[in-house]
Amino acid sequence: MVSKWERNVFRFFILWYICGVILLTFDLLPSWLEWANVVFLVTAGSLGAIYFFKNYKIFGLLFTFIVFFSSIAAEHIGVKYGFLFGDYYYNSYFGPMLFDVPITIGFAWVMVIATSHVIALRILPASPLWWKAVVAAVATVVLDLIIDPVAFIAKEYWIWSGESFYYNIPMFNFYSWFGLSLLFHLMLLLFTSHTSSKENAYWEKNMYVLYGLMVGMFCMIALSSQLYLAFFATVIPALLLYAGTKKNKEFIHDTSKKKQSI
Repeated sequence: MVSKWERNVFRFFILWYICGVILLTFDLLPSWLEWANVVFLVTAGSLGAIYFFKNYKIFGLLFTFIVFFSSIAAEHIGVKYGFLFGDYYYNSYFGPMLFDVPITIGFAWVMVIATSHVIALRILPASPLWWKAVVAAVATVVLDLIIDPVAFIAKEYWIWSGESFYYNIPMFNFYSWFGLSLLFHLMLLLFTSHTSSKENAYWEKNMYVLYGLMVGMFCMIALSSQLYLAFFATVIPALLLYAGTKKNKEFIHDTSKKKQSI
């Protein structure tokens, strides 16, 4: 059974999310409330961690730590040497730092990997793990297509040095997001199997919803900041991903009904 505290954690996030959407979209967040971003990212990452643990037990917990520390290590390389994600630096307070990187970034990566993992499972439940990993990595990059422009241009949470057609964000940043997330997803899929239970279904549904909530929030901020390219570059593939999950669900339902009739 899904415990009361699990439901309360998700309800708390939804409440914080609604407040964040209003404050960030309409640029109402005062400087003294910047710590709210830290709570938001830590809570979102914690939801991803709960999903991994509930679904994959000890390996899920280990995998959460791997994603957390590996992503911080990769971001450290980017900040210090300008490699992987381009030449950039953090311009806002995101909580305590670890190796020149806010620990909240590690939580953000956990959330992104958990949500994109579920998207891929719902699109390709019976496909080889390699294809699932590729789709999951694509879903990861789709989310980053809206996160980075909003964080850089609209909010100036971090600053890049350089030029590119996509809001002066280095294209190699997105290639690195794809490559790193692909490794994470391959690792997870290689050492786990997709299990099913009422409790697992609850958290899988939460991750499915969370992906859409993140896309929705950043897209609203993008529209209010007139980042139209980022909006359409994200909304179109995100809708296609969700359409893929819906189509597959209908296919599975129809197949199940046919088997029962036989």
